[in-house]
This record gives sequence, structure tokens and C-alpha cells, in this order.
Amino acid sequence: MEDQKIRVMLVDDEPLAIRGLKLRLAEFPEIDIVGECANGREAVREIKAQTPDLVFLDIQMPGIDGFGVVRALIGAPAPLIIFVTAYDKYAIDAFEANALDYIVKPVEEERLKDAVHRAREAIKTRAAASRESRLVELLASLSDEDRDQIKELIQDPSWTSKDRYSERLSFKDGSKVVMLNADDIDWIDAAGDYMCIHAQGKTHIIRETMKTLQQRLDPARFQRIHRSAIVNVKKVKELHPHSNGEYFVILENGSELKLSRSYKDVVARFL
Repeated sequence: MEDQKIRVMLVDDEPLAIRGLKLRLAEFPEIDIVGECANGREAVREIKAQTPDLVFLDIQMPGIDGFGVVRALIGAPAPLIIFVTAYDKYAIDAFEANALDYIVKPVEEERLKDAVHRAREAIKTRAAASRESRLVELLASLSDEDRDQIKELIQDPSWTSKDRYSERLSFKDGSKVVMLNADDIDWIDAAGDYMCIHAQGKTHIIRETMKTLQQRLDPARFQRIHRSAIVNVKKVKELHPHSNGEYFVILENGSELKLSRSYKDVVARFL
């Protein structure tokens, strides 16, 4: 992925803002700026025409604002969106618009690096999903005799779970947007209509279902051990069997979770 360029478009009604962002992005050799737009209407037209991988999109623009641009792109090949805003209060709205990230003006160097890293990882994930889709189509078109040869493709080292799942996850926790490294998550449990993400001694409360959250996590690292609990396999220190066929899972931080009988077949994952 290091040799693959990320095609980027910049959208902002302030020429100085675009110039400043271009200077910052020049430090990233993988970034290829393919266009600049000064308003929302122009942005919609150029994004549809050039299909960039990533768009840095200003929110506050006259006429069609950044959110309007996203709405106008519904049904078209959608690029990844990083919203740029002078007001942090737009953060939650930005994520509700399915943005990859948002950055606040004036753009800080470290914050921009983080946003570009997230874009790089997201594009990797998209590429992996595309490869899988092509493979499924290929398998469907082959005879039974040919399918054994395809197994070698499935076992290709480049098809690792790290290509499919983001190393960093973003969550709305109340009025904040929290970004966590996946490896920092200890365990996750359900509390009614909410999920509790326990990481580095803190608990983040988010409104999401267990099913959708599990789809965002790498199954090689995160294991369902109960109807309402997921655990980071790397954080498990001990397993204590119980007389009724259940287990108690002890984490490195001392937390104790229950592994129910319905999930006893996953015990081997910890051995």
C-alpha cells in the first residue's frame, strides 16, 4: 500500500485554507491531490467526474455546505470524507454523516497525520473487500475440479485480517467522539440498548448493537464469550472452569468475565 497513491480532492471556499492544507499534505508522499474546489456545487460535479479516494471537505460553505455535498453524492461512488471545520461543535454531525474523520482549523500537524493514517487503513480495508468480492465471483464461475486451486488464493498471506479491519475505531461517547486503538480494548459488554467498551481503565458508553460492533472488530483478536460480551483474546490471562460447564475468564487487569456454555467451543482459542 505504501507505493499506491491516495487520490485526494480539497474542497474549501477559502483559498488560504486550501493552500495551507496543500502545504501540509505535501509531506505525505502517498497523497496525490487531483483537484481543488471552491464551493459545494463544484465539489459534487468534480467528485462524480474524478472519483477521488479521499476528500477533505469544508463544512461551512455558502450555498451547498459540506453536509449538502455528502447528501448529493448518495447513489454515486462515494469517496472517503474527512470534514474540515473551524468549529468543534460540528464533530458529532460530521460522524452522523458517515465521515471517516474530522479535523478542526487551524489544522494541527499531528491531527492531520492521524487523519491520513486512518484514511490509509480504510482504503486498505476497501481494497481487501474488493479482492474478496472478486474471489467469490471467480469461485462461482469455476467447475468443481478447479476449486481446489482457488484454496491457495484464500491462504495468500496478503489476505490477513489486518487488511480487513481497522486498527483504530471511532465511537460517539455522549457528546464526545473517542478514537481507540483496537489493541487497547479489554472487553465489551451490553447494557440494554447501549454497549460498554472497556479500555485502559475507562468505560465508554456507545449506542450500537452487539452485532454491528462485532462486525467492526477483527475476529482473530476479539471473541464472543457470552450473549452480551466480547473479549480481546490478547488480554486473557486465565481460564477457570465452573462445575456447570461455564468458565470464568480472568483478564490481565484482574477483571472477571463469564464464558457461557453456549460459547464453550471457543475455549480452545485461549489454550
